[in-house]
Amino acid sequence: MKKARVLSVISAFALLASSAMVSCGKKDEGSSGSGKKTVIKLMTFTKEVKQMCEKYFETHPDFAAKYELKVTEIPTTDGQFQPALDQALKGGGEDAPDFYCAEAAFVLKYTKGTASEFAAPYEDLGIDVENKIKEADIAPYSVEIGRNPEGKVVGLGYQATGGAFIYRRSVAKEAFGTDDPAEVEKQIGAGTNSWDQFFKCAEDLKKKKIAIISGDGDLWHAVENSSDKGWIDENNALYIDPKREEFLDLSKKLKDNGYHNDTQDWQEGWIADMKGEGDKPVLGYFGPAWLINYSLKDNCGGSKIGEGTYGDWGVCQPPIGFFWGGTWVIANKASKNKDAVGKIIEWITLDTSEQGLQYMWANGTFDPSNPTKDVVASNVVMSKSDGKVDILNGQDMFPVYQEANKFAKGDNLTQFDEGINSLWRDQVRQYTGGAKSRDAAIKDFKQAVGDTFEVKVD
Repeated sequence: MKKARVLSVISAFALLASSAMVSCGKKDEGSSGSGKKTVIKLMTFTKEVKQMCEKYFETHPDFAAKYELKVTEIPTTDGQFQPALDQALKGGGEDAPDFYCAEAAFVLKYTKGTASEFAAPYEDLGIDVENKIKEADIAPYSVEIGRNPEGKVVGLGYQATGGAFIYRRSVAKEAFGTDDPAEVEKQIGAGTNSWDQFFKCAEDLKKKKIAIISGDGDLWHAVENSSDKGWIDENNALYIDPKREEFLDLSKKLKDNGYHNDTQDWQEGWIADMKGEGDKPVLGYFGPAWLINYSLKDNCGGSKIGEGTYGDWGVCQPPIGFFWGGTWVIANKASKNKDAVGKIIEWITLDTSEQGLQYMWANGTFDPSNPTKDVVASNVVMSKSDGKVDILNGQDMFPVYQEANKFAKGDNLTQFDEGINSLWRDQVRQYTGGAKSRDAAIKDFKQAVGDTFEVKVD
């Protein structure tokens, strides 16, 4: 019996009604015969895309004279966003968005899966998408994720989220005698496509009472998104990729040998390690640039070099290429405002000029009050941008992440990843904590997937 959380029609509409509705652009009595602007509706879970759209209106006054933006923002916490979006897309009419967002954990549902029928190909929005992708040199994994079953691009992101190894400089100096990224890469086995050298390093660090990572979640994202296949095969059956199954053994090895601080990602102990306040000093975390900008930066215990661990970080290549996270922007094929939506989406995802979103996002000029530099989807933009940031003690992170993006792959995702990953991680914790055997963990995982999702399970 399927047990996935689904909102009823009534509760979904109630959620839509109670969500934040934001308007952008003042009424212009001369913009149309009726004195009203055309409303463009965005449905999102992140403030970022709302703010990007507002910036587009601000920097394109002729566009703003004709259109008004209305935003429905619903968080992804407790499974709220997807059911509300699904109801709005299926119901159509006034509640249907003109465009919407999907994150990596469930984006395939909206580009290739059961909800892909609602997505408009970018070419139908007036975007010369294939040529623009080549001109902008968009990270290939991001493009692949955004193609529908017919191979048409229906979604692109503004970030590139290839993963690197983000390490504490002071801990590296204590462990290796240097904080040079090239030496740290050598110590952790960067580019080897294997975890062997990484675990040799973990053993050496243990002797110095240093944890190589904070918790097993820091390894999971690298394992998950470097696997050869996803959770569901071509027959709609559960498939456990050998690399993902190996995570049981890797996680247990980390715990049994005391190679980490046994924290859980996004929990208190994991955050404490960012400040250097955990049980043992931690060498580093696996993650994209957003982990630096929106997690480490906010939780390092300082705001300038010398405070907390601010400025005590560096970044280098990981042992295995992977990506983690990202947001894709998708247009509703039922929208009556495709040309207008296309202009906004193209500006967010494909414009490589200094007036485009990606250049602003990469160079920290998008929001002068918060001049954060981020890794963007376009390599053309990255190549002409400055990625030096104080939290990394002035290191330019862009060349590192541009290289990391080459090894990220997007062909191992499924539309059920958010839920299946949660079930898998729970069983791994029970196994490594001694609550059940390895075989029992796998058996219970399969049972939980079969009970929760409409997929075949052996």
